[in-house]
Amino acid sequence: MSIRPLHDRVLIKVLEAEQKSKGGIIIPDTAKEKPMEGEVIAVGTGLRNDDGKIIPLDVKAGDRILFGKWAGTEVKIDGNEFLIMKESDIMGVIENSSKSKAA
Repeated sequence: MSIRPLHDRVLIKVLEAEQKSKGGIIIPDTAKEKPMEGEVIAVGTGLRNDDGKIIPLDVKAGDRILFGKWAGTEVKIDGNEFLIMKESDIMGVIENSSKSKAA
């Protein structure tokens, strides 16, 4: 089954939190914070402005994003858990830092 979000909504696959701290301590499930990072799986067509013109979304499938701790609605599709949220709930896109910038 596939799903296509409507309007300005985005389907997110939540990326799991780290199992260990930076010091090497294993974090139990009960102490883990809710992950706030994910990958965009699908996006809606965009929002309509006052003139009826569709404004496309800034994110696209494959983008790695940061979102608010309690943002979105959890859904289960084919046994996999996802979040559906509005684009406005996304705080930012994580850019690949290995790319070199042209001077």
